[in-house]
Amino acid sequence: MTTYDVIVVGVGGMGSATCWQLARRGKRVLGIERYDIPNAMGSSHGVNRIIRLAYFEHPSYVPILRRAYELWRETETLAGEQLLHITGSMDIGPEGSEIVQKSLESCRLHGLPHELLTASEVASRYPGYALPANYRALYQEEGGFVASERAIVAAAKLALNAGASLRARESFVDFEPIAGGGVRVRTDRATYETGQLVVAAGAWVGELVPMLKSLAVPERQVLGWFRPKNPNLFQPESFPVSNLKSDFGHFYQFPEWNVPGFKIGLYHHFKEQGAADGLSREPTSADEDALRRGLAAFFREADGDILALRTCMFTNTPDEHFIIDRLSELPEVIVASPCSGHGFKFASAIGEILADLATEGASRFDLSLFALDRLNLAK
Repeated sequence: MTTYDVIVVGVGGMGSATCWQLARRGKRVLGIERYDIPNAMGSSHGVNRIIRLAYFEHPSYVPILRRAYELWRETETLAGEQLLHITGSMDIGPEGSEIVQKSLESCRLHGLPHELLTASEVASRYPGYALPANYRALYQEEGGFVASERAIVAAAKLALNAGASLRARESFVDFEPIAGGGVRVRTDRATYETGQLVVAAGAWVGELVPMLKSLAVPERQVLGWFRPKNPNLFQPESFPVSNLKSDFGHFYQFPEWNVPGFKIGLYHHFKEQGAADGLSREPTSADEDALRRGLAAFFREADGDILALRTCMFTNTPDEHFIIDRLSELPEVIVASPCSGHGFKFASAIGEILADLATEGASRFDLSLFALDRLNLAK
C-alpha cells in the first residue's frame, strides 16, 4: 500500500494550488481528481474569474487577498504565462446600497486606494456601462481577473515538476482513521495511507464528508458570452470587471478576453440547488433570457448575439463564507470549501494556507471566520 505525507482530494483551483505548495516543500503528496485536470464539471472553468481587493463580503478577507495577489504573480512568473490581468474593478448599486457601503468599509479599514463614482462619471470614463442616475460605483484600481483554467494548469504542472503525483479519472470512495494516527483513503482504483488528508472537492465536498452535506450545497450557475455592438467599449483597457446589485439580481461581468464576447453572470441565477451530479449542465434559453435582463438594463451596447453559454457550480454555505477547518473527530482531515461563488480568486493563497495546516498545524491568517463551529455544528 502506497503511503503519502498528504493526500488532496480534488485538483481544481484550490486542490491544484495545495498540491504545488506541498510538493515545493518536499512533501510526498498525491492529488486525486474524479475528472480531468482541468475539467468543465466543477466551479473553475469558463475562462476567467474576478479578483478584487475591495471586498464587500467581509473586510477579514483582504489580508488573504493581498497574499493571493503575491502568489498569483509568483505562479505566473514560474509558469511563464500571465494569469493575473488588472483592469480595475467596480462594485455597483443604487445610492446607499450595501454592496457599495461594504466595499467602502473594506477600503477604509485596509487603506485601499479607491474612488466613489456617480453614474454619469462611470459613463464618461467607461461608456460600456449604462447605469441609472441613482446608481453609484466604488472603483478600486487593483481589481481584474485570473485566467482560471490556465491557473489550474500552471499549478498542476508546478506540482508535478516538484514531485507531486496527480491522478485524474480516479474517484474517491471513503476514508477511515488508522490506528496510531493517519488516514486510510480508498478510491475506485486503489487504497492509500496518508498522514494528512485535505478534501477540496468543490460541489462534491458534502458527499465525501457527510457532515458537510447540509452546509456546502451545490447550486447551478450559467455564464454567458454575448457579441458587443461596439467591441471597443468592452476591452480590458476600457471595461473594469464589476459586481452590480439591482432589484432584479446581482450581475457580475468581464471585458472581452481570450474568447469572443462580453461575459456576464447572474449570482445565484435561478437558485437551483441539489446534488452536484443531479444538476443539469445543459444551458437553456431561459438561462440566456435571465442574463439578457442585465444586458438590457446596464450594458446595452453588449446586448448582441449569443456566442456561448456554460454552466458551472457554486457550493454555498449558509452564511456564504468559506469552510477551512479540521474535523474534530478526525483532526488529520482538513476540509476546504472556499466557494459560495466568490472563492477562486483566493486559490493561490488557500493552497498555501492548506499546506500550512497540513504541515505546520496552523496558518498565519485568522481563519475564525471559516471555522466549522460558527455553523453550529459539532466538528
